Amino acid sequence: MLVSKPNDVVTVPEILSLEDFMANPPEGMEWVDGQLIEKTGMTLKHSEIQGNIYFYWRSYINSNQQGGKVYTEGPCRTYKQGRRPDVAYLTPELVTEFDDVPTLPQSFPLIAEIVSPTDLAEELFLKAQEYLQSGCEEIWLVFSESRLVFVMIDNQVLGFKAGDVVSTQKVLLGFSVAIDELLG
Repeated sequence: MLVSKPNDVVTVPEILSLEDFMANPPEGMEWVDGQLIEKTGMTLKHSEIQGNIYFYWRSYINSNQQGGKVYTEGPCRTYKQGRRPDVAYLTPELVTEFDDVPTLPQSFPLIAEIVSPTDLAEELFLKAQEYLQSGCEEIWLVFSESRLVFVMIDNQVLGFKAGDVVSTQKVLLGFSVAIDELLG
């Protein structure tokens, strides 16, 4: 079943299972609880922050010759869902292993999810835990309106606010950026 806003016409290939999603992930869709769900709620601000995170992470790996790749909306599999994180980093080792698959068969090691006005906080934190249980080592939850970034690792949540500098904790070690710069 495709869940979409009224009056939207969306054509997608027939997806019957998570394996079908993994083999042919439809653009802008996630596989959640047995259904294709269209990612909605993207605003100009959301898109700007997504671009900023991509730019800063990509610039960091290039300037430090760290390797790996940064993706926007790259499809991945968690232990039970097919997801598309807003921004994600894949280590050089995992690029070598999985660069030619249509969908990463695990969570990305580093993920940023930008909160949309339609997102519910409880669902967002559950999604973050799902990523962490599926191979993700660090996830950033970015709240643009309240100018907050929460960094989640294992069983720890760190909070950063406007005026602070947020830094990676486990992946892309040494990376940091001012919240005010990141959120524009």
